[in-house]
Amino acid sequence: MSKAHFGLIGLGVMGENLVLNAERNGFSSVVYNRTYSKTEAFLSERALGKSIEGAKDLRDFVSKLERPRRILMMVKAGPATDAVIQQISPYLQEGDLLIDGGNSQFADTERRVLELESKSFGYIGMGVSGGSKGALEGPSMMPGGTKSSYKAIEDLLNKMAAQVDDGPCVTYIGPRGSGHFVKTVHNGIEYGIEQILAESYDLMKRVSGMDGEQMADIFSFWNQTEELSSYLVEITEACLRTKDPSDGSDLVEKITDKAGQKGTGLWTVVSALELGASVPTIYASLNGRVMSSMKSQREYAESIISGPSVVDFDLGNPTNGMSPLMDAVVLSTISSYAQGMEILRLASIEYNYELNLPSIAQIWKGGCIIRSSLLTRIQNAFTDNDGLSNLFLDPWFAKQVNDRLPGLTSVVSGAVKSGIPVPCFSSSLDYINSYRTSRLPQNLVQAMRDCFGSHTYERVDMPGSFHTEWIK
Repeated sequence: MSKAHFGLIGLGVMGENLVLNAERNGFSSVVYNRTYSKTEAFLSERALGKSIEGAKDLRDFVSKLERPRRILMMVKAGPATDAVIQQISPYLQEGDLLIDGGNSQFADTERRVLELESKSFGYIGMGVSGGSKGALEGPSMMPGGTKSSYKAIEDLLNKMAAQVDDGPCVTYIGPRGSGHFVKTVHNGIEYGIEQILAESYDLMKRVSGMDGEQMADIFSFWNQTEELSSYLVEITEACLRTKDPSDGSDLVEKITDKAGQKGTGLWTVVSALELGASVPTIYASLNGRVMSSMKSQREYAESIISGPSVVDFDLGNPTNGMSPLMDAVVLSTISSYAQGMEILRLASIEYNYELNLPSIAQIWKGGCIIRSSLLTRIQNAFTDNDGLSNLFLDPWFAKQVNDRLPGLTSVVSGAVKSGIPVPCFSSSLDYINSYRTSRLPQNLVQAMRDCFGSHTYERVDMPGSFHTEWIK
C-alpha cells in the first residue's frame, strides 16, 4: 500500500478543513487525533471517499507517511504543542518535518526550531489565517524556519493557499519564529480593525438612532470603496442584517457585550513595547476587550457615575456613506495597519528576520481575516520605498490624512461631548497628531527626570549631555 503524502495531528475545525484542502489539491493524507472516536467520525463523514486514512496512535501515524515525512500539527499552543513534539519525536527520522500551524508564541517557536534541528528534524512555525472557511478554501499562510524546510513543503503550501492576482497567499517569511511573529502582528491589526468597526456601529446606533438594516447599508456602501473594501467590513454588514429567528429583531443586540481574546493581541502589544514601536490604536483595541470583560463593574458604575447626554452631532449623510464617520474609520484602519507594519519593520532589524514587507502585504490580500483593498496600497508603498519608516509618509497615505483628518477630529470631538467611548478613534487621532508634530512636550519630561534623578538631557542649541541643579 502506498504511503500518504501529508500528515495532520489535531482534528479540530481548522485541522479538518486544512487536511480536506490538502487532499483536494492532490495530497493523500493520514490523520491522527488524541481521541480516536473523533478520527472515526471524521473518516465516516467529511473524509468519506477521499484519500484520507486514520491512525490509532502516533507510531501507526508515522508509519503511514512517505519520507521525508511532512506533518502539520493543529493543536493548542503552549504545553500541548510541546507534548505532541515530545511524543512523536522518537518515531521521526532525519529529514522529517514538523509544522506548527497553531497560534504559538514566537519565542516558543524559536526554541523548538533550535531543539528539533539539533536532532536533524525540520521545524516550521506557520501562522494560518482565514478561519474555518479560509482553511478549507484557501488560507493565508505565514511559514517561518529554515529555508530548506520551507522548500520541502513549498509546493504543498502554494496549492493550499488562497490565490490572488499576483500569486498564492503564502511565502517564506524568514528564519526561526518569524512566521508566528508575523501572524501575531496580523492578529493585533485585526483587533484594531474590529474595534474600529464596533465604534462606528456604536455611534450610528446611539447618535443617529439607526437600526441594523440602516447600519448594514452604510457598511455595504463602505465595502464598495477602495479605502474600506475588506472582509471585516463585509462580515460586519452580514452580522447587522441577521435577525433573531424568535422575534425578527436584530440578533446583534441580543449578544452580551463581552469580547474574548486568545493572547495574540496582548503579545502584539508586549512585542511593540519591547521593540519601541508606538501602537496606540492596537493597544486601545486590546484594552477595549479588557474593559468589556468588566461587565458587572460597568453596570454598577453606570448607576452611580453620571456623564453628559448624547448630543446630535454630524456623522454625515447616509446617502454618501456618512463621510465624516467614514473618514474616522479609514484613518483609524490605516493607523492599525501602519502600527502593525512598524512592529514588523523593527522586529526585522532586532531579530535579524529580514522580513519582506511588500511580500507580507501581498499574502494578506487573500484568505486571511484582515484582507482588504488597502493591502495593495500598502504593498505598493513598501515596494516603491524599501526604506519607508511609516506608512503615513507614503504620498497616497499622507493624502488620506490631509483629506480626512477634519472628519476624524469632528467625530472624536462629538463623541467626547456625548460621553461615548471611542478608544480606537481617539487613539488614532492622537497618534496622527503626535506623529505630525515636530516638537512634543517631552522636553519638560526630560527636565523633570534630570531634576529628580540627575538623568541629564540634551540641548537643541549645542551638542553633549547636560545636568542642571534645578532646585537651589
